[in-house]
Amino acid sequence: MRRTRLQITALLTPYLLGAFLLIALPAGISFFIAFTSYNGMDRPLFTGWQNLQLLRRDPLFWIALTNSLLFIALAIPLRVLGALGLALLYSRPRRAIGFYRAAAYVPTIIPDTAYALTWLWILNPLYGPLNASLRLLGLPAPSWLADSAWSLPALVIVSLFQLGEGFVILLAGLRHIPREVHDAARVDGANRWQIFTSIILPLLSPWLVVLSVRDVALSFQNTFTPAYIMTRGGPYYSTFFTPLFIYETAFDGLRFGQAAATMLMVFLVTMILVGLVYFIFEGQGFDED
Repeated sequence: MRRTRLQITALLTPYLLGAFLLIALPAGISFFIAFTSYNGMDRPLFTGWQNLQLLRRDPLFWIALTNSLLFIALAIPLRVLGALGLALLYSRPRRAIGFYRAAAYVPTIIPDTAYALTWLWILNPLYGPLNASLRLLGLPAPSWLADSAWSLPALVIVSLFQLGEGFVILLAGLRHIPREVHDAARVDGANRWQIFTSIILPLLSPWLVVLSVRDVALSFQNTFTPAYIMTRGGPYYSTFFTPLFIYETAFDGLRFGQAAATMLMVFLVTMILVGLVYFIFEGQGFDED
């Protein structure tokens, strides 16, 4: 027993050390800097709540936070539904199912920069393949990234093709549902839609919660690369998200204290959204015990 504990400790030590050095320690330093005036060169000067008060009066901060929340409200439900659809489609054994599952996962492993540059070409209003296809079908071709009304929805569309991790999570969730439940429902005369709405969806709720919480936490971060490369926050600040605000505040304005305070606010908002998701889905699902 002692030997097993030593082996587990030896295996966990590198991970725990890395988590402390790469996550806990930087988070603690950022929390301290959030209450100081720091430009990266001089010694940090403690200023209390001044940085938070400056954020409260900064219109760009509220624009960035509003855009981020709007992106989350649009992207997460669509991403969860997309991942659920893929999981349902590829959950049953069929010919070449391994290839289809791998194809669904491939966009997730493409580097963010390459992925953003690819979509920058796809969404080009003049010679991009998407608008060319729309014109060929006789449909209106938006200006996408050049139009403030379409730029944020365009980035939402871009995010909908990187569903690999959610697809794998929900695929595991579907396999976790006991087969006896499906058989009992069919014996009772339930059709596929009734099985999905009354059995699969409720029992899959814990997995949907995990996926939703994960996407809420990551959406505040993952908007940086596509927004920075594809739009630089424009046009007219329509894709100016909190990561861009933090980047410009810290590295353009050298106001690291205010940038750290923004990260603290984002963390608090994330915790509120995660708590809201948990409150909505609390008690759903099933327990094998």
